Amino acid sequence: MRARESLALASVGSISHNGGMSEKVSFWFDPSCPWTWITSRWLVDVARQRDLDVTWKPFSLFELNRDQELPEKYRAHIDKIRNWGRISMAVAVEAPDKLGDFYTAIGTRAHNDGEPQTNETILAALADVGLDAKLLEQAEAGQYDDAVAASTQEALDLVGDDVGVPIIQAGGTAFFGPVMSPAPKGEAALKAWDGTLALAQTKGFFELKRSRDVGPIFD
Repeated sequence: MRARESLALASVGSISHNGGMSEKVSFWFDPSCPWTWITSRWLVDVARQRDLDVTWKPFSLFELNRDQELPEKYRAHIDKIRNWGRISMAVAVEAPDKLGDFYTAIGTRAHNDGEPQTNETILAALADVGLDAKLLEQAEAGQYDDAVAASTQEALDLVGDDVGVPIIQAGGTAFFGPVMSPAPKGEAALKAWDGTLALAQTKGFFELKRSRDVGPIFD
């Protein structure tokens, strides 16, 4: 019950600057994913300009791939980053008001600064936002495994189980993506947001895709 109550608090809408209710957006993330990190920074930019109320929701790439047959190298990677989804859920449960700041801290360290995806980086990010290192101990012991599995399934129930993250719920719809590099900024960020929502809200629309020709660009 404690986990549900804490997560419910994290989902309460905030009052916008103009006195109305902010538009609510949910964003599922695994902090280890560089593509999700880029999309999240785009959403942060849009949220500042449009007064969106963003709820950050943990997702576990480990849970997504738990029962999948994977190439040995990718399986080793998925096993290595398991704690990254776990620690996000630990923060969501124990300090929901700091989840967004924690994601910013750990994402900046891992992606912008190139720090390794290890427990040491997790501990540094916890310290950045004033959270106790014991959260990692509790997460590694499996205390939040059921909760992060449930949050992962919640996202997949909205969009299907053949995708990963990022997953966004907004404007009465939900979708995987968008995947981009680098993230658009300012007015371009708003145009991308409006276009994404317009497509996602179109009845019968399922997919728009082209091959990536650049890697993750963080700026």
